[in-house]
Amino acid sequence: MQISVNRKDIKFRPDATRVIARFLYVDEDRALNTIKSLINMPENEVSVTLNQVLRDYSMRHRNISKIFEKHYNNISHLLYKLSIDPGSLEYSKKILIGSYFTMEYSIESAAFFNPSMVEHPDQSEIGNDEKRVIISFRATGEGHISSIVFRTGVLDRNNNLVVEPVGKMLEEAEHIRRHVYDKESFRKQLDEMKDFHGIIPSGLILDNLNDKFTYGELRKCIEEARKTLHLASDKEILYNQIIWLASSHYELQFSLDTNISERVIFPVSINEKNGIEDARFVKFKDNNGQITYYATYTAYNGTSILPKLLDTKDFYHIRVLPLHGEIAQNKGMAMFPRKVNGKYAMLCRLDGLNNYIAYSDQITIWREAKLIQQPKFPWELIQIGNCGSPIETSEGWLVLTHGVGPMREYNIGVSLFDLQNPEKEIGRLKSPIIMPNTEEREGYVPNVVYSCGSIVNNEDLIIPYAMSDYASTYATVNLRELLNELKNSR
Repeated sequence: MQISVNRKDIKFRPDATRVIARFLYVDEDRALNTIKSLINMPENEVSVTLNQVLRDYSMRHRNISKIFEKHYNNISHLLYKLSIDPGSLEYSKKILIGSYFTMEYSIESAAFFNPSMVEHPDQSEIGNDEKRVIISFRATGEGHISSIVFRTGVLDRNNNLVVEPVGKMLEEAEHIRRHVYDKESFRKQLDEMKDFHGIIPSGLILDNLNDKFTYGELRKCIEEARKTLHLASDKEILYNQIIWLASSHYELQFSLDTNISERVIFPVSINEKNGIEDARFVKFKDNNGQITYYATYTAYNGTSILPKLLDTKDFYHIRVLPLHGEIAQNKGMAMFPRKVNGKYAMLCRLDGLNNYIAYSDQITIWREAKLIQQPKFPWELIQIGNCGSPIETSEGWLVLTHGVGPMREYNIGVSLFDLQNPEKEIGRLKSPIIMPNTEEREGYVPNVVYSCGSIVNNEDLIIPYAMSDYASTYATVNLRELLNELKNSR
């Protein structure tokens, strides 16, 4: 039986007008020359230049002068090299200097893809049989740097999506709080990572730190150690591992006057400086009924990838944590929406080829995994992986998968796993449920349809998906029809 897929007309496309104001810094010599020129600029020229900048950009960014002031503060220490007290400058000159260390970055100019969908925590002011949802996207701009952005909308009783108004004043987090580390807790986390047992004791670094320390203090301590010790390659591995762990923790706080469509989770730590990729959001309910939204994503630093986890309850305050352990080493980790048999559960793909499941008592430490699914049908023979978190149904765990076949074509399939024992596959569709059609196969990466997370609403499976790594759309499938077909596919 061929499953009926209802493709919707709505399209989410890249929009080059959506920009954020980023800090711009090239090198110290150029910065000093720029600052010197601006310090010597006549006051009337300062006024004319600043007024022009504010006129051109105040309608493109919320409180652009505050951004300029922040960027001025980032380089204000350089004024001491010019024998100038940074506090002695007039406010207008500080703001002007800050504008020269600011650039616009178009976050989604290249692509807007790999969506996931979750139920919005705010379900007020909607009608019966309607549901407000949050859709996350991977937005990609110049240099192929990826960030996480959002849209909201309301699904009606027929699961037609009405997209809510999209804000134009994009913003990174108002506050970024670096983690303050407890030495003994940090030492235990290093031991749990196990990647460098037998190399050298971490005490060579940690013993020189206070009981509480910041990322900056740790990094300075390591730099000092590098100057005084002749480090063999194995010791460099340890130091890099310590820096990785420390830089991976941070918290974001967005302003309360931002619409969720204006919030941008842009790379913050050094291990994700080249992109935050493919966030898989899930609404997680703990044993006490408390709701937390988690997302696993891939941090990319230009050469290597690292899986990370973010959590939030309201999409205003977001924590970012590293995932570690032997299992946390590849793309495509996706959490179950609740604990399974008393443990956190995660889908993962250790070898880039097959689907695995892992369990853990701690949400950030993943040690062991079991193989649960291998390529079976022609359309998935190159590799199989998940397309987001499992969905709990009365018949089992519904798992959307991506499969890669001839011509590196990516298709979306569906499998069903036992509720009590999700290592047991109950059924798998022989054919993909979504294959790239004529319109969907053209894009940045041709012949690819891909999703990072679906939901069930009004007896339908709602599947948001990307079209060839360029734009996104969504489709619906009758859930009962799909489950019956899966049960008959054994």
